[in-house]
Amino acid sequence: MSPRPCPPPRFSPYAIKKWPNQERPRERMLELGPRALSARELLALIIETGSAAGGGRPARSAMDLAGALLTAFAAPSGDESLRRIVAAPLSALCEVAGIGPAKAAKVKAALELGRRVSEEALPDRERLRTARDVYERMRLVMRDLHQEELHVLLLNPVNDLLRDVVVARGTVDGVQIHPRDVFRPALAESAAKVVLVHNHPTGVPTPSPEDREITRRVVGAGRTMGIPLQDHIIVGEASYFSFTEEGLLALL
Repeated sequence: MSPRPCPPPRFSPYAIKKWPNQERPRERMLELGPRALSARELLALIIETGSAAGGGRPARSAMDLAGALLTAFAAPSGDESLRRIVAAPLSALCEVAGIGPAKAAKVKAALELGRRVSEEALPDRERLRTARDVYERMRLVMRDLHQEELHVLLLNPVNDLLRDVVVARGTVDGVQIHPRDVFRPALAESAAKVVLVHNHPTGVPTPSPEDREITRRVVGAGRTMGIPLQDHIIVGEASYFSFTEEGLLALL
């Protein structure tokens, strides 16, 4: 026997407008993040609007509907059960007063996304333990460039590469950056540390005074931000220069 189709919504949408800002789920998420919200609040954000009064029932907010949905699919113990909502057909969600086809579809879609996230494996990440590891990764990318290009490699606490970001492109003999160009993506990716890498089109990786100054400024900014600069590596034609291996980073 196939599930019966969802009946059409019986009430006009009713939005939460009069709640204090600090009690509205959306505002709470923006301020505190999604982990601070209950399952009911998260469902209310998905449901988005409530139902107007009608059919002998009072008007209900999205929070009311979210609570009714959780109650309808509670486990035998009485505990909330999102898994029972995931397993239920759309038509069963529509049996909760105020939950029409559109709301039911949004709830099912959001919970299905959560299920797929739980099944998604973390990608294998490249681990960059030494300056040589960084050079071997970057040399073919950078050695034939006709202008200087500066990358920031974002690393987690065990030196796995999170992301390689190009932060500046310059001329044949120089590139200019501000430390904020380095730490903006580092903050966005929650990186634990960073490595600067840039090339010398001449093929000679000897650091210039400008390279030393850039390194000094990034080291200082990293101390302030709590995201240390682990190394600055200059890629040449067949060799590299590492500020860490040469003992220069510790002096800055």
